[in-house]
Amino acid sequence: MAEKEVHYATVIFKTKNQSCPEAIEEVKTVYDEVKVSNEAAETKETNAGPVPDKEPKSRHRYLKVACCFGSLCVILLFGLIGLCVYFALNPPSDVDELHHLKANQSALQAENHNLTNLNIKLRSDYKILTIQFDNLTRTFTVSDSKIKNLTGENQKLTMQKQELETQKEELETQIQKLEAETRNLTDQMTNMEAIWNKQNISRAQWSVDAYCPNKNGRTCSACQKDWLLLESSCYVINNPYEPDQKTWEEAQAGCKSKTSDLVSVENETEKKFISDKSWSSSDTKGYWIGLRAENNKWKWVDGSDLANNGWMQEPPNDGCCAISVQNQDWKSVKCSSKQKWICEMKALSI
Repeated sequence: MAEKEVHYATVIFKTKNQSCPEAIEEVKTVYDEVKVSNEAAETKETNAGPVPDKEPKSRHRYLKVACCFGSLCVILLFGLIGLCVYFALNPPSDVDELHHLKANQSALQAENHNLTNLNIKLRSDYKILTIQFDNLTRTFTVSDSKIKNLTGENQKLTMQKQELETQKEELETQIQKLEAETRNLTDQMTNMEAIWNKQNISRAQWSVDAYCPNKNGRTCSACQKDWLLLESSCYVINNPYEPDQKTWEEAQAGCKSKTSDLVSVENETEKKFISDKSWSSSDTKGYWIGLRAENNKWKWVDGSDLANNGWMQEPPNDGCCAISVQNQDWKSVKCSSKQKWICEMKALSI
């Protein structure tokens, strides 16, 4: 007896991304295919004629399996229908949630935009604050340096102030001493004025006695006793021995003590008069006159320059002074040498 081949339809459920009507339609298609397959099997058995005793048992078993399978498919079909009806009557709230999520997304995007703008502003403010901080840091550094310099200067000024206060105290002490000395000098000047007045009277009397000696009645002359008259000047010839001779400065001081100066020559007549009166002189031994070298120039005691350069042939070397030698030209010798001297003063007008 040939074996009976029974073919069962393969059922594949694809629920992913399918709506309820599409799923129901697919289940119906599968059921129809199973039904057609069973009818074809029954038709084949009818046309084949009687079969042995074992075949009805096998067929009966297959029919039971097919019936169970068909019942299962019907149960699944009604379950799917029930699910579709349930979901149709109770639609999911995914749309509302989607709208809610979209609204939240929009709000979050807006908030993100605001936060982005705020972040940009904060970055800009941070850069500005960084620049300001750097500027303030530099300003602080400069100010700190200035403060240190000013502190050092303040310390110096404080020390100077202390020194000035000390100097002030010393000056006040000196002022007090000077005031005391001034008072003493004032007293001395008062005393000296009194003495001077007495001396003036004595000097006046001396002058009268010098120019107008009281011999057989007073007779006045233009020059004092022992002074020689030439034109409007009086001269005295100082010719001490060598131990008592003087330097140029000493001779000028000696003339000053007699209210006169070393002789200054103004013309040839006076020059010849001085030369004739330069007794016992020769070479480098003669009489001091009021001519000496200053700044490489020959000058008289009153500071005037020598007008006639022919009177002094020797160059004006500083430290040298002129002497008059009898019947010779003037000679240049060291001012520190010892010489005789001639003094001159104005004659008294009678």
